[in-house]
Amino acid sequence: MGFMNEYIDKRWSISDLERELQSLIAKYNKKRKSYLFVYVAATDKPIPATQLQQADFFLFRDMLSGMKDQPRVDVYIETLGGRGETAEEIVRYLHDHFEHVAFVISGEAKSAGTLMVLSGHEILMTETGSLGPIDAQIKIGRSVISAHDYMEWVEEKRKEAAAEGKLNPFDATMVAQITPGELGSVLHSLKFAEDLVVEWLVKYKYKDWSVTETRKIPVTEEMKKERAEEVAGLLTDHSRWRSHGRSLKIGDLEFWLKITRVDDDQELAELVYRIQTVCRLIFESSTAFKIFATEHNKMFRHAVETGQARIPLPRKENLLAVQKKVRCNQCGAIHKLYGMFAKDPKLELKLQQEGMTAFPPNSRLRCSCGFEIDLLGIKTQMEKDAGRKMIS
Repeated sequence: MGFMNEYIDKRWSISDLERELQSLIAKYNKKRKSYLFVYVAATDKPIPATQLQQADFFLFRDMLSGMKDQPRVDVYIETLGGRGETAEEIVRYLHDHFEHVAFVISGEAKSAGTLMVLSGHEILMTETGSLGPIDAQIKIGRSVISAHDYMEWVEEKRKEAAAEGKLNPFDATMVAQITPGELGSVLHSLKFAEDLVVEWLVKYKYKDWSVTETRKIPVTEEMKKERAEEVAGLLTDHSRWRSHGRSLKIGDLEFWLKITRVDDDQELAELVYRIQTVCRLIFESSTAFKIFATEHNKMFRHAVETGQARIPLPRKENLLAVQKKVRCNQCGAIHKLYGMFAKDPKLELKLQQEGMTAFPPNSRLRCSCGFEIDLLGIKTQMEKDAGRKMIS
């Protein structure tokens, strides 16, 4: 039986899962003699804030700031990417405050996530872990697109215009909207990630690389730089990978990078896979979309439910109660809830007689199947819409 079924069969609440996560982190720390920081984004939730953002750096710093006597930090990371500048700030903070920095990958660490991983003195991967091509994601108009794809299109149109002496009206209209400043910004974005990879590999990953594995000849700084440039070129070669979201496994990378295979250590592998599983269960049973956790502290970012039609609320001064249907992600049961904004015993009794239950004070509802539903995001949005706090 897999770890997912094991945890589901236990019918644990969110609180139980959170305690299990920190217990696993403590066991990992004892095993590795390091200090693990878990940073996981819900990669399958369509929420823009799942991307790596500047606010994430501040949480990294805050949660690790008290570890002055700890020389080693491991970062378990799952992210589809985001701001390269934030990745740079996190990396510089980690290396400024810890002697040894390692990254653990069992899910996806793509784009800016890959960039961070390549700064580690050590990279640990399970067979399910994957990195991805590095490429700046830039905002053009209302869309976020690949800087590489953008420049490839511009170059294609330049060659087409040079060969035929003109562009079709649609392409000509599009090209006319591109400014020299915009092109310069895109070019700088492309070089930004590539330059960081070269700098970080030479400075950190190849720091203790003194002799080659096969010929046993001394490794010079120039050799380290050449290898780093090869890796940077490899990860920015879209003609090779074809897709910015391509998953690169251990076998795709180990020729260029020394990678520690987590699955070779059964005890370590179980801890890492359990951490991954518990994080996924927390996401599936709550509105959380980001997890920041250590052995001693934890922080979750929550989102409000989307996709449901909003019912206009009454005028705020007359609002006494709100009603909400919530579905259990595990068994599918529908829970009818109400929240009171003012005391009205008769109304509250009427709602209860209609089969409704009051919003729980701790914003967590235990389903009859044993699963715990996180209601914090829902309650927060309802209070925001009403402009008032629930009293029950």
